[in-house]
Amino acid sequence: MEKDIAIQVTDLTKMYKLYNKNGDRLKDALGLLKGNSYTEHLALNHVNLKVKKGETIGIIGTNGSGKSTILKIITGVLSPTSGSVEVDGHISALLELGAGFNMEYNGIDNIFLNGMMIGFSEDEIKARMDSILEFADIGDYVYQPVKTYSSGMFVRLAFAVAINIDPEILIVDEALSVGDVFFQAKCYHKFEEFKKQGKTILFVSHDLSTISRYCDRAILLNQGVILGEGTPKKMIDIYKQVLVGQYPLPENDFKSLLEDDDIREAAGKKLGKKDVDNKENCDDSTKDKDKTEQNPDLLEYGNNAAQIVEFYATDSKGLRTNSVIKGTEFTIHMKVKFLKDINAPIFAFTIKNIMGIEIAGTNSMVEKAFLEPVKAGEEKVITFSQRMLLQGGDYLVSFGVTGFEQDNFEVYHRLYDALNLTVVSDKNTVGFVDMESTVQVTDAKKE
Repeated sequence: MEKDIAIQVTDLTKMYKLYNKNGDRLKDALGLLKGNSYTEHLALNHVNLKVKKGETIGIIGTNGSGKSTILKIITGVLSPTSGSVEVDGHISALLELGAGFNMEYNGIDNIFLNGMMIGFSEDEIKARMDSILEFADIGDYVYQPVKTYSSGMFVRLAFAVAINIDPEILIVDEALSVGDVFFQAKCYHKFEEFKKQGKTILFVSHDLSTISRYCDRAILLNQGVILGEGTPKKMIDIYKQVLVGQYPLPENDFKSLLEDDDIREAAGKKLGKKDVDNKENCDDSTKDKDKTEQNPDLLEYGNNAAQIVEFYATDSKGLRTNSVIKGTEFTIHMKVKFLKDINAPIFAFTIKNIMGIEIAGTNSMVEKAFLEPVKAGEEKVITFSQRMLLQGGDYLVSFGVTGFEQDNFEVYHRLYDALNLTVVSDKNTVGFVDMESTVQVTDAKKE
């Protein structure tokens, strides 16, 4: 393994046997099972992965995609069916919080138990004890059996043990948002501290904002197959296609994957000639949009029941612009052409920063602005008017037309990162938005 690599996964496969009857598992273990009494399920299918030292990598994907499985194999909790995993560095893992705790032991005993399981000596654990207790902040309950703890106290102690062991590699599975809001803030602060120290971090999360904010790179898994890896923003956009069963429509970045039937099926939609023909034959008037307003690398997909044919922003005077002065009124415009009858289309826009973190946005359903059916051939003009409260800087605007058909969520057309919007400001406050606070300073009354 190369010196700058912390984790290397090579041709990793994990297969589970799904038995028809409970007793078949025992028979199979004893070599007594005859015939096909089980089906094989590939949780991971020939996965290859490298994590460099000091990198923060996020793994995203739908439920059942193999995210937790790969973390458990890397940490040694599970054994692979085939393939190999090499790790260079001491690992602390936050998988199932509290796994390995003895419910009859008190908190102190469990701290020693878990620390020794990870590989630390009694003296090393004692040296970290004050930090662990301070982080957990459960008071004298630490001297009581953990079976008497509330769920909140239990996860606080488990997180405190794992996070204060001072590992070289931190592996986290959906465990950053535990406890109350104050403890969550403490967890994220510790996570940021690890990043600044150059620790290697590999974690799974459904919180896409967390992936965008912290990760250097993201990996998209689906049904045991790596669909792609790259910048968090890019992978999140592709992941959203997977969620609605419309991956892959764009052929630029993942063209080679379109030729692989297994990967198409893993993504949740197998493209056929009909799908391609529909895309080629639909009204492609989006190509005629003003090139100064449209991002040439925007991500576009949908089932072609509707098409966003125009989009732009106007300032407080109604003039088209890509720059808005902070504190003034501005309007987001989109024109939609309908190619099929739709019962109740939903029109939406979202504003993200350049890291891909969603900052603001809304839709016509939330605003209760339009809940009517439309006919094929109709066109609708939608405007969203509001006051610009974002801090000065560059932002990206995404547009969407979606809806529900027989309780199924459908994406008719989406344009991700389609429009650049620059906010001009002579006063930037803290965070993403300006609270427009009024500040008064007066003399204190003398007694």
